[in-house]
Amino acid sequence: MESNSILYTINAVEGFDPAQYAVDYTDLTTNETRKRLPVMAQIAWFRLRYPDGKISVQVNPGKDCFVATAKVYPSYKDPADCFLAEATASRGFLEDKPSVSPREWAQTAAVGIALRNAGFGLQFSMAGDEFPDTVSEGAPMTNAAAPAEPYAVEEPTPPELTPEEKLEQAMNVPCPITKFKGKTLGEVLQLDPGAIKWVAEKFPVTEKVGAAAQLIRDFALRQSA
Repeated sequence: MESNSILYTINAVEGFDPAQYAVDYTDLTTNETRKRLPVMAQIAWFRLRYPDGKISVQVNPGKDCFVATAKVYPSYKDPADCFLAEATASRGFLEDKPSVSPREWAQTAAVGIALRNAGFGLQFSMAGDEFPDTVSEGAPMTNAAAPAEPYAVEEPTPPELTPEEKLEQAMNVPCPITKFKGKTLGEVLQLDPGAIKWVAEKFPVTEKVGAAAQLIRDFALRQSA
């Protein structure tokens, strides 16, 4: 540790020694036992160093895996692009560990790597839950043992629909008029265009059916112009 004494001054918090929370892992290639810092210890350290900090995670499904991107912020007030560090990790389903959630594993791994990149774990051989094939320890977190996520998980923002896609969705909205029960607004447009106008005027745009009817009405008006 003496050779790494300078590294131990990074993100130093009075009264907190991260080495006390480090655990052993064994390199299967060299049989050497080393230290790693678990993700939960990294998070606790980060919270002590930055009480108002934020850890943001976004998860996207990939091919046979989940891809998570984590960003670490000194303050929850910081703009999205003003982060200390970020990291991306992908994890897939493990046949020999069916109870392991690849989504949660990817999130945990990304958070651990991002925190390590921010200096919370550089002092150890490894930090977080990212383990190469040569390590004997490091089974991912299971659903049963997973603690509540101490970070914000952001769902990916769905892509903006094109005008054609919005119209198609509107056409598939069920018609609220009893006479046309079981039919969509698109089908009613073919049977009675006036009914669409009535729905558009009767229901506010804040309601799904009202917004859909107004979209269809405006489309029909442009077509007849």
